Amino acid sequence: MSDKPTLSDMKEERQARRNLADISKQSAASTCRWTRSAPTIPRMLESDSPHPLSLEPVAMARPRRVVRSRPLNPSRPPNLPEIQPLPRWARLNGGDRNAMFLAGAGIAHLDQILRAGADVSRAGDRAVDVSSAGLGTGADISSASSDSVDVSNAGKNFGVEPVFSGALRQRLALTAAAACARLARLREDEAALRDAEHLSGCGGETSPAGRLHRLFRLFAARSIKFDAATLSLAAEYVGAPSAFDAQGIAEALRQTVANANDPLAAAAAASARAMHDLAAVPAIDAEIFALWLADVALAQKLGWNAPVPLLATVIAHPALRRPPNGRRPRPGDRDWSNALAGAYALAAGEAMDLAGALSRQTQKLLDAAPKLRAKDALRVIDMLVADDCVAPARAAKTAGLSDRGARRLFDRLIELDAVHELSGRSSFRLYGL
Repeated sequence: MSDKPTLSDMKEERQARRNLADISKQSAASTCRWTRSAPTIPRMLESDSPHPLSLEPVAMARPRRVVRSRPLNPSRPPNLPEIQPLPRWARLNGGDRNAMFLAGAGIAHLDQILRAGADVSRAGDRAVDVSSAGLGTGADISSASSDSVDVSNAGKNFGVEPVFSGALRQRLALTAAAACARLARLREDEAALRDAEHLSGCGGETSPAGRLHRLFRLFAARSIKFDAATLSLAAEYVGAPSAFDAQGIAEALRQTVANANDPLAAAAAASARAMHDLAAVPAIDAEIFALWLADVALAQKLGWNAPVPLLATVIAHPALRRPPNGRRPRPGDRDWSNALAGAYALAAGEAMDLAGALSRQTQKLLDAAPKLRAKDALRVIDMLVADDCVAPARAAKTAGLSDRGARRLFDRLIELDAVHELSGRSSFRLYGL
C-alpha cells in the first residue's frame, strides 16, 4: 500500500482548512460587531479586570451615603459657655450687716448673665463689671454696706439675653407663685400650679393660686411697664377690687422710680408705696402685689428687657427672719430697705444657680437637635427654651405634629438626655429643661 495521499484525502484536507478559515472570519466579525455596539464595556473591563476580554465578576464599591444633618437655627448660639455659680463671698449667710454689698454683687453677676447672650465670658464688654457693685457706674463696693450702691446708669448698655432666658423667668415664676400661695394659705404647691397652667388649656379659668402663677408669668409673656393697663391686669390676678385706681397708682409709681437713686432704692420705694396705696385691699394681697412691683422697678432701673421674679421667691426664707420674734420682712416696715437688699442678695444667688443648670441643659438640647428626624422639631425646641415645661399636646398643636409623633419626639429627647420629665406620671406628662 502506497504512503502517498490519494486525491480524495487531499480534497478533504483542503475542505477542512476552508472550514477553519470561515470559522475564524466569523469569530473576528462577531468580535468587531460587539465592540462597535458596546464601546464602553472593554474600557471598563480593561480598567477593572486583569485581562481586557476577561468576563470575571468585578466587585464594585458601594457609593457612600450622604447624611445631611438638619442645621440648627442660625439665630441660636451653637455653644453656650458654662455659667459659674455665685462666689461664696457674695452669698448671704445669715444676718444683714453686708446686705447692700451682697445685693450689689449678686445683681451684678445676674445682670451679666441677662446681657451676655451667647458669650457670657465677654459680658463685661457690653454689660457691667462684676468688680463694681455700681453695675457699670464705677462705684466703690468697699463702702456699700452703709449706703445703697448707685446703679442708675446700668441700663444704658443693652445686651442680648441668653437663649434660655424665657425658661429662667418661667421657672422662677413658678417658685414665686408657690411661695406666695403659702403666704396666702393656699394649698397648691409647685406641681399643682404647673399642672393647672399647662394641662388645663391656655387662658382658661383657674384657682386663686393659679392666678398668682399667671401674675408672675406676665414677666415673660408681655412688656411690663408702669401703665394703667398692666397694673389693672396685675390687680385682677391678685384679687384687688374693681375700684382700684390704676391710673393714679401708675403715675405715682413712675414718679417714685424716677426719683430713686439706684435700683434697690427704686424697688424698696415702689413696694412701700404700693402697700400705702392699697390700704383698702387685704394685707396679703397688697403684699404680693408690692413684691411683684419691686421686681418691675428693679428691672426698669437696670434696663433689663423684662423683669425677673426674684423677691417673692425668697421672701419667706428663714435667713431673712428678724429677731426677737422671727418675723419675716414686709413692705412698709421701718427697715424694709435693708431687708429687701438681703432678700435680693439671696434671690440673686439662687437665680444664678438655676441659670447655670438651665444653661447646661440647654446645651444638651442644642447638641441633640441635629439628631432629631421629626418634622418641625426645632419649633418644639424653641418652646422648651422659652417656658418652664411643655405638654406633648401643646407641642403637637404648635409644631403641626400628630399626638403620637409628639410623644415619640419627647421620648427621643429623653433618650438623648436633652430634656427631663417633670410630672413623674406615666400619662399627662410634662417635659422641660
